[in-house]
Amino acid sequence: MTTHVTRARLGALAALMAAALLSAPATATAAPSQNGLENGIERHVPAHAVSAAEYWTEERMRSAIPADVLVADNARAAKNANPGKPVEAGQPQRIQAQKPSATRYSPVSHIGKVFFTLNGGNYVCSGNAVSSANELTVSTAGHCVNEGGGAYASRWIFVPAYENGRAPYGQWTATELITTSAWANSGDISYDGAFAVMAPLNGRTLSDTVGATGVGFNLSRGLAYEAFGYPAARPFNGETLQGCTGTAKPDPYNQTLSQGIPCDMTGGSSGGPWFTQGLQNSVNSFGYSGVRNTMFGPYFGTAIQQAYQAAAN
Repeated sequence: MTTHVTRARLGALAALMAAALLSAPATATAAPSQNGLENGIERHVPAHAVSAAEYWTEERMRSAIPADVLVADNARAAKNANPGKPVEAGQPQRIQAQKPSATRYSPVSHIGKVFFTLNGGNYVCSGNAVSSANELTVSTAGHCVNEGGGAYASRWIFVPAYENGRAPYGQWTATELITTSAWANSGDISYDGAFAVMAPLNGRTLSDTVGATGVGFNLSRGLAYEAFGYPAARPFNGETLQGCTGTAKPDPYNQTLSQGIPCDMTGGSSGGPWFTQGLQNSVNSFGYSGVRNTMFGPYFGTAIQQAYQAAAN
């Protein structure tokens, strides 16, 4: 499977797509249940899968609401992390040292927008096609498939290389949504990762059509990342691919296992991929109102790896 990248800063990814971390698991997985708990993951068959592509007209796509998450700040934790130093509201210094700047990119074949219905509302996120044995796997955020301890999404589609209403590779419909049990059961933002299994389109798999990127787990913390997504909240409009670069820092409040990078992307970019060392290793997840211009992403450890393994076969 070939990997398609931007003409700008994603060119280095291609050489590492066949890395060992990408290997699909050889062990068989149990048949999925409708909403069954299985080895620390949740598997779900989304409703309206057959009619999802027909439902998502261009008008509905443009009017979909960004599915963003704003986590409550914990000023006390920040103060305790810096004893003797006053904490200026909204300015934890460990994160604000670098200046963020989202940059517009040309469409990338394997990165796209995600659309879904949840509790009667139409929402938009971002996603990325990742290498898998079934060649039909998309990575996104947990809150883009499940509200966190509640309902699952329906009418879930992936539109790779979306730009200004154009869908050059069509609309791909999810037949299964998989996330961590920590997110699905209690909304634990540290485990806000998910994967969707897509139905073939026009007799072809997703990877054969748009390419796919490697995915790595249990890597070191504090790595340098390139993050991508389709921010739809102001000042963005969700119609073009945007990207940020930066070195990951710990949660300044020490209340999650997630890491933050300098990035001013807004809602709608949730679920977009973070790349490091040629592999996807996190997704856009959440922000703090008191930590400006910073995007946080979950650590891709064993829990999210289990979700990937369940989706990949």
